[in-house]
Amino acid sequence: MKTMLIFQNKTIPVYLTDTNKQSVEKLTTVLNRKITTGKNAVKKCITSLISVEIVGSEATLHSYYERDTLTISLY
Repeated sequence: MKTMLIFQNKTIPVYLTDTNKQSVEKLTTVLNRKITTGKNAVKKCITSLISVEIVGSEATLHSYYERDTLTISLY
């Protein structure tokens, strides 16, 4: 399933393996927390975010540069 997320005035596609809308809400909470308190590598990935893939309780953040792609836990 594909849904869209508006984060930092950008529309980001989010791909889900199941239809659990709670995971999208959790993703928004985690991204907001990481952008303020995360390490520089995480902040860099989030600012250049182009898509997110959620599988189970993990979210893979895809950025413009492949080497900046990260996987974070939602829980």
